[in-house]
This record gives sequence, C-alpha cells and structure tokens, in this order.
Amino acid sequence: MLAIAYQPSYLLTVSSRWILDPMGEWYFRWLIVSILPVIYNWIILVSRCSFSDLQYNYLPVWLALDYLSDLIYLLNMAVRFNTGYLEQGMLVTDRWKIARTYSQTHGFKLDLVSVLPTDLLYLHLSIHSPAVRFNRLLQVWCLFEFLQRVETRASYPNTFRVIRIMAYMLGSIHWNACAYFALSRHIGFGQDPWVYPNISDPNNARLTRQYLYSFYFSTLILSTIGNTPTPVREEEYLFVMVDLLIAVLAFASIVGSMEAIVSNLDKAGRSVFPDHQLMNYYLRSQQVGRELRQRVTNWSQHLRLNKKVTNERQILQMLPDKLRAEVAVSVHLQTLRKVQLFQSCELGLLEHLVLKLQSQVFSPGDYVCRKGDVGREMYIVQDGRLAVVADDGVTPFAILEDGNYFGEISILNIPGSISGNRRTANIRSIGYSDLFVLGKDDLAEVLMEFPEAKHMLEGKGREMLLKMGMLDEAVAQPELGKEKLASTLGRLEIVLDSLQTKLARLISELESSVKKIDFRLKHLENELGVWVGVDEDLEGVGEAEDHRLTQAQSETQAQTQAQNRIQAQPQAKAQDHRQAQHQTQSNAQLLVQTTE
Repeated sequence: MLAIAYQPSYLLTVSSRWILDPMGEWYFRWLIVSILPVIYNWIILVSRCSFSDLQYNYLPVWLALDYLSDLIYLLNMAVRFNTGYLEQGMLVTDRWKIARTYSQTHGFKLDLVSVLPTDLLYLHLSIHSPAVRFNRLLQVWCLFEFLQRVETRASYPNTFRVIRIMAYMLGSIHWNACAYFALSRHIGFGQDPWVYPNISDPNNARLTRQYLYSFYFSTLILSTIGNTPTPVREEEYLFVMVDLLIAVLAFASIVGSMEAIVSNLDKAGRSVFPDHQLMNYYLRSQQVGRELRQRVTNWSQHLRLNKKVTNERQILQMLPDKLRAEVAVSVHLQTLRKVQLFQSCELGLLEHLVLKLQSQVFSPGDYVCRKGDVGREMYIVQDGRLAVVADDGVTPFAILEDGNYFGEISILNIPGSISGNRRTANIRSIGYSDLFVLGKDDLAEVLMEFPEAKHMLEGKGREMLLKMGMLDEAVAQPELGKEKLASTLGRLEIVLDSLQTKLARLISELESSVKKIDFRLKHLENELGVWVGVDEDLEGVGEAEDHRLTQAQSETQAQTQAQNRIQAQPQAKAQDHRQAQHQTQSNAQLLVQTTE
C-alpha cells in the first residue's frame, strides 16, 4: 500500500484505486445523492401506509423507486468503505483500517439493518404492505450529516437554520396527518365528527382532499389553535393528548430555536457593525449635543446599510495566522499594490503589511488630517472622495478618489525631510469615505524583519522628496554617512561574532581530541604495567622475551613523544587564531578611523 501524505484534493489514488476525501467536493456531492432515498422513504413510504389509494394507484412507480433507493443504500455503504478518515491530521488511505473503523461505528449498524431484505415478507403479506420497509428509515443519519455540512458551507447560515426548522415542522405535521388518516380509517370514516368524513362522498374520496384535510387537521392540533371537533372515542382522546404533548414539548423547542436563531443573527450583526443602541445610550448619558449625536447615528447607519466592516481583526482573530494572512491578502492585497511606495516590494512584505491595515470610515466634512499634525499613519482611499483644502477648509486644491493615497512619507522618518513627520496639507472628506490606515509603528515592526526592504523604501522616499523639492541634502548627506557607518560597524560586528564562534568551536574540538589522546595514553600505561608484571614473574625466560619487552618500551616512548607533539599543535593553532582575531580587530578600528 502506498503511503500518501494528506492534501486537500477531491480524490486520492491509492494502489490504482480511488479513495474519497471526506472533506472534498466529490464526497459532498455523493451526500446529496445519498439523502434522496432517505427523504423519499421518510415522506412517501409513510404516506403509502396511510393513504391506500396512493399505494394502489401508483404501485409500479413505487416499486421502481423502492429498489432504486435500495441500490443507492448499497452504493452508499460501498462508498463508506472507500472513504478515508483523518487520524492525527493525516488522511488514512489503508482500506483495511477504513473498513475496520467504519464497521465499528453506529452508522454502519444502522446502514446494515436498513438494507436487510424485509421485502421478502411480501410473500406472506400483501404486496400492498409497504410497512415492511420501515427499516429503510434508519439511514436518516446521512441526512443529519448533510445538513451539518451545508450549514458550514452556506453563505447565510442563519437563513439555512430557519429553513431547516421549517422543514422539521412540516415533516412533523406530515407524519401526524398520516397518523390521523390511518386512525380515521381504523375507526371508520364518518363514524363521528372527529374522524375524516365518509369517503362515500366523491368529493371526500379524492386523494388530494384526503391529504389536505388531514394536513389541515394536524396543523390545528399541533399548533394548539383549536377549533377542532371534540373527540368521542378513547383512541381519539389519546391521539389528541399525545399531539398536545408533542405541541407543548417539540413545537415549543422549535419556537425557542427560532428565537435563538434571530438572537444570534442580531448578535452577529452587532459583532460586525457598531452597536448603535449602546452608542446612543452612552451619548445620552453623557449629555452629548443633539447635532453630534445625529452625526454618530448617521455614521452608524451608513456602516450597516453599506456593509462597511471596521473591526476585521476581531472577526478573524480566531483563525490561524497563516489562514488569516491568506484571507487578508485575498481581500486587500490589490489595494496595497496601488501605493507607489510598495509597488516593487516583495510579496512577503506585502502580506505582513496587509495584516496591519485597518479600515476607517469618515463622515462628510470630517478632517482626515490637518496641516502641521504629526503624521503617524498613511491612508489609502478605498471608496469615496476627499479634498485637499486650504486653511479655510473650503477652497479645494485637489480631489482624491479611489486608489489614491497620502501620508506615506511621514511614516518613514526620512532624514533631511523639510517637513519632518508633519502633515503638509489639510485633507477633508467630501462624503462618506472608506479609508485603509497603516500605522507608523506597524510599518516599523514589519520592516524590522525585512531590512533590505527598509533601505529600498527609504531610498524611494528620498527620491520622491527630491522630486517635490522637500529634501534638505545638507542634512541628509551627514545622516546618510552616519547610517552607512552604522551599517559598516554592524557588518564588522557580525564578522567578529562569526570568527569568535568558529574559534570557540575549534577550541572545543581540540579539547575533545586532547581528552581522547589522554584516555589512550592511560590505556597504554595500563597495558605496559601488565607486561612489566609478567616480565617479573617470568624473569628467567630468555633473551628473546627481553628483546620483545625492550621493543615495546621503545614503541611506548615513541607514542608518548607523538602525544606531546599533538598536544603542542592545538596550543599553537589557538595562538595563531588569537593573533588573527587581534589583527581583524585592529583592521576594523583602522577602517572606522578612515571612515570618520
């Protein structure tokens, strides 16, 4: 079996066979197919058991649909045996593991019972006994899985929840209507005012009339509206009591779910847009003037009506950093690329900057910045129009529209700028203006990770200031010289740190070598001691043995001399490295003095 790493694809090939990805699109499409027989059985099968005319009149159609749904049930089990699952974040594609895991689930047991051939009971009962197929209702868990996946995929999940609850209500009424008609047939049509009228009347014998009357009667009971005939028999009383209990419990839960959905919908809106009620309460409690309160109200109303989101960071804060960056890049990257200052920057820098963008909406007549203010942000016009006005606030000099930007120079702190980091113009919003704001601190934080981009941006900023005639070169040149000197010193420090690291590593290696040689010498001394002891015990053995011992001693002395030479070499190398380091520091000092 091939080992394949998990990747978000629709299908994965394993040993030339197909394994479905449970998070893929193909599996979701199969879920749509697999729930069709479930819906068919839960609606039509129950109706066929209650309304005999529906069963008799369309028997060939029902038989074809029954066995087609059985085929889909069997295919669904086959698909389950070929659908991988996640284990420790990895997609399991081993067929034996998939089969073992699926066979141990509760869903497999329901699937197995639902495909049992209970149709064989037709041989003992009539073919018009669809109740023998009630085991087909057990695959309803596939429907719940489909609804859960649709809710996570839906663009309007609250709307989907409302539709789902409405479907539950209609399904409950449908089942109750079928039960009411079956009970009426058991008691006898027209036996009392409570049951279904006598079908001897051709109008009451119509299948459409039978179902609509039963559905209407069931709706009256379950909704507790009343206006139904009084029960006469014990069975009728029991049916009404059970329906009332269902209405009190189940329908009360459904209504409570609807209220929760509406509350969540309002809560979601308040989390995306400012809470105007809270703001109005605060303004009234602080006795803010009526005109200012109206401006705040208009601003809040504009955000809601035009779907302007100003707290994007809070909305996406639960996402992982990488996923949040991809969302922000998808939404705002093109806007950031419009800024001339960032057009030639690398993609990694832009992705970091996109996460720092904040949206701000200005009302008509609001000043975005005034001349002489300290510039701590730059602005990008996303939507709206702004005017560069004179000091009187009325005379316009220029109009800024979508895609324009301003304030980019003041957040770079370029040496020699005549205006420093002060604003040089008054900019006022003409209507409602939607701007992206990039803070000075945020830009500095990002540029710390991209030093090359920082030098490039400062260079482009100086070029822009030169074109506008707002750069004092007499001040800029010394500052540039200091920057170059600081950069050179920084590089020298890096080189010295690297040399020190290499020297420390070399000394460590030499110390390790010396320890190994010392260990070997001790081992040789021990062996030599053993040889000497043997020589004393065998003192009279012969001249050949003495010659061998003498030769061993000479070899030991030679090894000792070699060891001494080896110990002397690291010290000489260390001395050479210290001299090289001292020479490098002397050259660095000489270079610094030359630069000054």
